[in-house]
Amino acid sequence: LACLSEIAAKREIMAPNEEQVEKVDDLEAEAAELDGYFSDTPLEPCPNYPPLRDTFENAVIILNLPKVPEAKYEKLGKVVMKLVSRIGTLASNADTGYTGMHMSFNKEKDQTCGFAFVEYETVEEAKKAVEVLKDYKFDKNHFLSVVPYTRVCHLKDVEETEFVEPKPAPFVEKPNATAWLEDPNQRDEFVLRHGRETIVMWSDGKNDPVVDYDGSREKEAGVAWCEYYCHWSPKGSYLATLVPSKGVILWSGKTYEKTGRFPAPGVEFVLFSPQENYILTNNNRRDDPNAIKIFSIQTGELLRTFPLYPKDFDSKDGNMPPPPFQWSHDDAYLARMGKDLISIFETPSMKLLDRRSLAADGIHEFQWSPKANVLAYWAPEFNNSPAHVDLIEIPSRKKLRQKNLFNVTKCSIVWQSSGEYLGVKVTRHTKSKKTLYNNIELFRLNEPGVPVEMLDIKDAVMALNFEPRGHRFAMIHAENPSSTKVNVSFYSMKKRVETNAKGKKGGKVVQEVSELNKVETLEGKQCNCIFWSPAGQTILMASLGEASSGTLEFYDVDTKTLVVKEHYRANQVVWDPSGRSVATLVSQPIGGGHFKYAMDNGFILWSFQGKQLYQQSYETFYQLQWRPREQLLSKTEIAKVRKNLKKYEKQFDMQDKEQQRALKLEETKGKRAERTKYRSLLSRLRAIRSREHEARMALLDGYDENDDSNYVTREITVETILSSKEETVM
Repeated sequence: LACLSEIAAKREIMAPNEEQVEKVDDLEAEAAELDGYFSDTPLEPCPNYPPLRDTFENAVIILNLPKVPEAKYEKLGKVVMKLVSRIGTLASNADTGYTGMHMSFNKEKDQTCGFAFVEYETVEEAKKAVEVLKDYKFDKNHFLSVVPYTRVCHLKDVEETEFVEPKPAPFVEKPNATAWLEDPNQRDEFVLRHGRETIVMWSDGKNDPVVDYDGSREKEAGVAWCEYYCHWSPKGSYLATLVPSKGVILWSGKTYEKTGRFPAPGVEFVLFSPQENYILTNNNRRDDPNAIKIFSIQTGELLRTFPLYPKDFDSKDGNMPPPPFQWSHDDAYLARMGKDLISIFETPSMKLLDRRSLAADGIHEFQWSPKANVLAYWAPEFNNSPAHVDLIEIPSRKKLRQKNLFNVTKCSIVWQSSGEYLGVKVTRHTKSKKTLYNNIELFRLNEPGVPVEMLDIKDAVMALNFEPRGHRFAMIHAENPSSTKVNVSFYSMKKRVETNAKGKKGGKVVQEVSELNKVETLEGKQCNCIFWSPAGQTILMASLGEASSGTLEFYDVDTKTLVVKEHYRANQVVWDPSGRSVATLVSQPIGGGHFKYAMDNGFILWSFQGKQLYQQSYETFYQLQWRPREQLLSKTEIAKVRKNLKKYEKQFDMQDKEQQRALKLEETKGKRAERTKYRSLLSRLRAIRSREHEARMALLDGYDENDDSNYVTREITVETILSSKEETVM
C-alpha cells in the first residue's frame, strides 16, 4: 500500500498542467493544417561534414620563446603570429575565433611558458616551418627551436628510465689531408681526365710527370671513382669527383681514401668554400626546386637547398645563365644576386643576414673581395640615377665608396688577389650610342677614403689582369676589337720617386708613392688572353681558340726577356700554384658528341721561361687541373727569401744532383743488373779454369800457358796520320 500510494503521488506530480495541455493542442491543430504537405519518403539525412583529422602532422611546437608577463602577452603573440604567418597559411576558424596559434600562459608564475602551438593548413607548410625556424634568431638572447607535434606525442609515451651514458664510437683516424705537402722534393700535383681515366700525377718542373694515383683500387673493385669532371678544394686538401648518378665523392690522404659522400643526383658542378668548410653542388635543372645544395664537409649535413634561379629573377626566356653563388673569403657568408638585390646568407645557419637582402637597384654583377668581407657591385643607369660602382662592407652594410659613371654600356670587375686594388673596366658610349670607348676605374682599398683613379684608353680593351700579390696590371688593347695585332700595356699602381735624404750626409732616397704609372707597351702582339704567373714577374700572352694561331709568348716584366713558342689549337692555359710550370691544353667538353679537333687533344708542360718539359696526346682529353696550395708566407717573408736566395743555392744544387743521380740509377737499373750478371758468370768461369790448370799442363806435356818465358816479346810501332794540313808561305 505504501508503494502504491508513492506511485500515485509521482503520477500526480508528472501530470501535465493546463499550459502544457494548451501547447499540445496548438501543435495538433498546426499539424492538421499541414496535413498533405509532407512526403511519405523516409528521411535519411547525409550531412557534408569535413574529413576528420585524427593526426596532428600539420602542427608544430615552437620552443625557446621569451617568457613575458601578462602585460606583454598580446604584443609577443602578434610578433609570433607575424613570424609564423610568413611561412604558410594557419588553420584558423573565424566562427570559433581560433587563430591557428596558441601560446600558453602560467598564471601561477604570471608569465608565458616559453612555447607556442602552431597549426598550419598543410603538412608541407609544417615541415617548412621546422626547417625555416630552426635556430632562428628571435632576439639577442633567444634562438628558436621547432619540433613537430607528432614528435612530442611520441616522446610523451617514452618510458622514463635511468640514463645510461652511450659508449662513444671507436676513434677512426681521418686521412692526413696535407700529406702531399710533405713531399721531400717539393713537387706539385695535377689531375688528368681523359677517356675513362682519372689520374693524379707529380710534377717537379724539370722531369717527366710521375703517376701518384690512378684509381687502381677502384678498378679492382669494378667501380669508377670519377664519371664526370673533378675539382680540387681551394687548399688542395680534397679531390672531389663527380658521379652524376649518385653525387659527389671526396678523396683525401696519401692513398686517396674516401672521406665524404654527398648525395646530389645529376650534379654537374661543385664549388668549395675558400676555407674548405662547405661544398655547393649544382645540377643545372630549372625544374628542380632543390637544384643547388649546400653541405657541411665535416658532418656531411645538408644545410640548405635553393632553386636554380632566385625568386622573381628575370631569366629572359632562359637565355640568361643563373646568377652564381659566391663565398666570402672566410666562409662566413654565401651570396647570390637577385632582382635588384643581393641575398647574403650566414653560415652555418644559412639564414638571411639580418633577415633581409641587400638592396641594389638594377644590379648586373657583384664580387667578393679575396681578402675581406667587402662586396663590389655595379648597376647601370636607372631613371634619373647614373650608373655606379659600390663597395659595401659586410655585415655592417656600410657603403665604403660609390663611384658614379655616365653613358655606361657595360662594366667588368677585376680584383687583385690580395684585395688591395679593384679594377673596373668601363665600356662607354657617346650620346648617339654609335661609338664605344673604354676607361679603367682603379680603387685603392687599403688607403683612407678608398681613392679612385681613372685611366682613359682610346683603344678597345679586350682583357685586364692584375699581377698576383703585386701592384702591376696588364691589359690587351687595340683600335679594333677584332684586330689580329694588338698591344699589351703594363701599368703600376706605385711610382718610384727620388727624394732628398734628411740629415747631414744628404743624398737621394728612392721611395714608392701611390700614383698610377705606365711601365711599358708591347706592340704588335698576337694574343687574346694574358695569364700572370702566381709568383708574379712572368706573364704568358697567349692566342687561344679555334681561329687563333696558338702563339705563346713568355715575358719577364723585370728583365724584359721574351720567349716565343707555339701550341696549335690550344684553348686553355693553367699555371701551377708555385709558378714554376704552366700547362697549355687542347681539351674537349665531356659529352656533346664528336670533337672536331680530337687529333690535337693533349697538353704540353712548359717551364716559366718557355722551355718545353713534357708533351702528351690523347684521343679524348677533358681536363687538367693543378692541385692548389695555400700561400703561407707574407710579402715581407717572400722578399727576405729572395734577398738571401744565394744562401740556398748550394743546397738546391746538391738536391738537384742527388735527384739526377737517383733518376739515372733508376734508368740504368736494368743495364746494371745485366752487367752484374755477366761479371758473376765471368768470375765463375775463371775459377773453373784455374782449378783445371794442372790437368791442362799434363795434356800439353808440361807446357804452362801462364809462364811468360814461353813467349817471345816484340815491339811494333804503327803510325797513323789522323789529319794533315798544307800551308803555303810566300
